[in-house]
Amino acid sequence: MEAANTIPVNVAESRGRSHVVTGVAGFIGSHIARSLLDRGDHVVGIDHCAGHPPGITARNLAVNEGCDRFTMVRGDLAEIALEPHLRGADTVFHAAARPGVRTSWGAEFPGYARSNIVATHLLMEAAARCGVRRVVVSSSSSVYGGAPDGPVPETHLPAPLSPYGVTKLAAEQLAIAHALREMTGPTVVALRYFTVYGPRQRPDMLISRLIASALSGRPLTVNGDGKQRRDFTFIADAVRANLAAMDADVEAEVVNIGTGVTTSVLDTADLVGEVTGRPVPLTFAEGQAGDVRDTHADTTRAEAVIGYRPAVELRDGLSAQVAWTLRRRDVAP
Repeated sequence: MEAANTIPVNVAESRGRSHVVTGVAGFIGSHIARSLLDRGDHVVGIDHCAGHPPGITARNLAVNEGCDRFTMVRGDLAEIALEPHLRGADTVFHAAARPGVRTSWGAEFPGYARSNIVATHLLMEAAARCGVRRVVVSSSSSVYGGAPDGPVPETHLPAPLSPYGVTKLAAEQLAIAHALREMTGPTVVALRYFTVYGPRQRPDMLISRLIASALSGRPLTVNGDGKQRRDFTFIADAVRANLAAMDADVEAEVVNIGTGVTTSVLDTADLVGEVTGRPVPLTFAEGQAGDVRDTHADTTRAEAVIGYRPAVELRDGLSAQVAWTLRRRDVAP
């Protein structure tokens, strides 16, 4: 694992437990799996390995496949028999989902409903039958629909602005409903991520695109005026949240995973320029349906419930992602 991604763990303290990570070929899932393996645990990774950009699946799987405590299962959660892979698992980290706000409209929506809602229901049913203790669900700040009045707590009424956000809200609430069924099912912690970035981030995401633009000199088109703000969360903080959620003493909880700090797209571009030593050329276009103006996490409850506290500032996280990008040569300088 690249040094920039490593989360220090005392392997001697690991109990060698077994876990399942869905979406293990994805950005967040691959990092969760690597951190569990670094603890000395066993991981079964499940992913249909379709829909990722070219080369991304192989790259992300290569991070974990060299470990003899990692087992890879290629299949669609909505189609395969899940019980053989969940038996004996202590925790399921459910990171599988169909991502993307703009592509969730129109004819694409049934695919989102199937991947994000139906698959979650089937996973929770199988987890209950197999005696899984805990499911940690990867959710999204998209469920809120924005943060017009400052940091958003978990008590804020969800109002997603896209079909994608609707499916993420449905998935987390479905998992919570399973957890609250009397005398059945695993306990659940759903993590509402705020704009996770870092090494191995998808190339279509904002920070990846800003770095690519700086290194290549090719202009990046920003949808909107660039003054929209995001609470950017480094991948190591998101993974720490998953590991903390694994053993938190709760039955069914939803918590925000962010930093509590917001940065505009324009300021983020300037930071990328400072880190790379090259300006980011920007052009501007109209905003797109489903885009939220601002995101801003209130992490008070996350700290109280699972002990989560962000540790990586944006400049440091950007530096790590730029260094990784240059080592990988994903973007020609």
